[in-house]
Amino acid sequence: MPSPDPQSTCGLVGQTPINPQAPCGGLQPICPIESRLPPHEPEQIPLRTLQFKRGLLHELRKGNATKDQIRLHNLVQQLPRAIIIGVRKGGTRALLEMLNLHPAVVKASQEIHFFDNDQNYARGIDWYREKMPFSFPHQITIEKSPAYFITEEVPERIFKMNSSIKLLIIVREPTTRAVSDYTQVLEGKERKNKTYHKFEKLAIDSNTCEVNTKYKAVRTSIYTKHLERWLKYFPVEQFHIVDGDRLITDPLPELQLVERFLNLPSRISQYNLYFNATRGFYCLRFNIVFNKCLAGSKGRIHPEVDPSVVSKLQRFFHPFNQKFYQITVSLAVENG
Repeated sequence: MPSPDPQSTCGLVGQTPINPQAPCGGLQPICPIESRLPPHEPEQIPLRTLQFKRGLLHELRKGNATKDQIRLHNLVQQLPRAIIIGVRKGGTRALLEMLNLHPAVVKASQEIHFFDNDQNYARGIDWYREKMPFSFPHQITIEKSPAYFITEEVPERIFKMNSSIKLLIIVREPTTRAVSDYTQVLEGKERKNKTYHKFEKLAIDSNTCEVNTKYKAVRTSIYTKHLERWLKYFPVEQFHIVDGDRLITDPLPELQLVERFLNLPSRISQYNLYFNATRGFYCLRFNIVFNKCLAGSKGRIHPEVDPSVVSKLQRFFHPFNQKFYQITVSLAVENG
């Protein structure tokens, strides 16, 4: 596995390059777009068949299809050919909704939690299939359940279903992701008028004054530990890492990379994405009459965190980030 070039500006995730040898700091930016392009295979999705069924396509994108439409157009419920497996608070919902702009993609609207929930998994693969939206046979169904990434049993279970499935992971700078994770839980507690510890108290062990690795928000941000478990079952070329920070600020290049990874013809354009200054992030334009923004719960304002705690977390995550970067370089070589 190649080692990162200390002089390179190509890294993993974040908005500015960070020296890999620095004692602290977040993930580096993911490699430049051109170096992350997988080989472009011939078009496999006959999109012309969809151009004459735009009304139905719109209903499928919303997860709707009438019984008459299902029968008339031979619609089917398919197992996913790609899954967004994580990470929580990395931008999984935004990625799924943006990929749904593509006419060859149909999304499962809700998180299914089939592979990470023993009770659901015991219901069998037919139950899972029935949770999928109706689609044309040549479309790709995608679901997302970010708990998959960190749940030990999931890689083997997905492998048993489809050993050649494509896996999407979207990550953000790990300290930022941990704070975002905390913020979501905090909001839920406040809605129920419950008190909750400050982030600093949860993230730092009061006895040792070191990072508390028992805190789930911290453990989830140790991306390399989870990815290594997945690599025991799937080769690196079946993974694609999406830069969640870039997806917020400049989504189109990241989406075009995913199109290539999924062997989809390029159809998502700048027309489909417009910046909403009020919301502070990009919204989606499906056509001249139908626009969509993500739920208001997205883009929550994070609480202020003690800078010394932020620095401690960045130093803690640094070696894990470097290892994740090495794996990602290997992945980029395999895919490009």
